[in-house]
Amino acid sequence: MMITGSGADGMQQHVETIFALATPPGRSAIQVIRVSGPGAARALRRMAGGLPEPRRATLATITDPDGNRLDRGMVMFFPGPNSATGEDLAEFHLHGSPVLGRMVMQALETLPRFRLADPGEFTRRSFLNGRIDLDQAEAIGDMIDADTAEQHRAAMSQLDGRLGTITESWREQLVNLSARLEALIDFADEELPDDLDQAVRQAVDQLIDAMRVAIAQAERNMLNRDGITVAILGRPNAGKSTLLNILAGDDRAIVSPEAGTTRDLVRVSLDIGGLAVHLIDTAGIRATTGMVEKEGIRRAIEAASTAAIVLVLIEST
Repeated sequence: MMITGSGADGMQQHVETIFALATPPGRSAIQVIRVSGPGAARALRRMAGGLPEPRRATLATITDPDGNRLDRGMVMFFPGPNSATGEDLAEFHLHGSPVLGRMVMQALETLPRFRLADPGEFTRRSFLNGRIDLDQAEAIGDMIDADTAEQHRAAMSQLDGRLGTITESWREQLVNLSARLEALIDFADEELPDDLDQAVRQAVDQLIDAMRVAIAQAERNMLNRDGITVAILGRPNAGKSTLLNILAGDDRAIVSPEAGTTRDLVRVSLDIGGLAVHLIDTAGIRATTGMVEKEGIRRAIEAASTAAIVLVLIEST
């Protein structure tokens, strides 16, 4: 990544223009290729016949730099710094052919100082240009990885910048308290309000309480984000695989009267009341001489040691 420095507005000045597929790969009705950097406008002029009106979808014939027609689609232009990345940003909305996507990106790569974006580079440029903070950058990843509605809600709350607002408030309070403490030290012999010392102590206690509440909430959010891992342990034929299949509503694990059927870990993720629960079916625990079964038992014990909950099944007979 090449950066020449910061502009007068604090924005990072990138020399290279990056591009990437912004939609999942594969066949689809529509695919979007996003371009960010100083050459975004040039890409539209070279490949879409001109620069469209900012922030307005415009129908255009997409060509390669040599003028060969590639597609008929929509293009959009978002001038920096008021764009997602803080730079000039262009989007090509194309028909969802994988071959077409590759052809358009190959055409972009022929333009001077254009290259395929590194993973997460659009988000990184958004952060470097002050469009999002670190918490919001993390929230974008959490939203993409969300498996439950609760995980999505937590990511949205963080993406709104609420945590940044709270921490900025704490910083302002600490600066104010620091000034009041310096006044107590520097002007100890002069007349100051009698209750100033007590007021500072009370304000510090309130700030500590607020931080504790925020930490507790963060721990709950981590639980929502990461989910709970439950390892199912027991002797062979205790019903571990049957239980997993019942909870999953599908035949995910092999069930057989023969002992030692499960050798490797079988993982299933469920949405239970908005919480992601990761179930792990494990090999039956018993003394054995078989090397493969021994390895399965070792993995079962290892999974149980890192799980939040260990569910042990015991035969009733």
